[in-house]
Amino acid sequence: MSRAGYPYDNAPMEKYFNTLKTELLNVHEYSKEKELYKAINDFAYIWYNQNRTHTYNNHKTTYEVRFAA
Repeated sequence: MSRAGYPYDNAPMEKYFNTLKTELLNVHEYSKEKELYKAINDFAYIWYNQNRTHTYNNHKTTYEVRFAA
């Protein structure tokens, strides 16, 4: 996240947090803190990067773009 006065540096993180809230946190209810942490971890490291396609990657996952030969 960037310093005050540099709003465009925050754009990728703002987009990520918006996606996290709309596709995970606002959809499910968590009874324990441990469940919430596991869900966020799975979202970030499994679903968001390896399974979810992104328009800026020509509808490929981040994982596919990173390890394309």
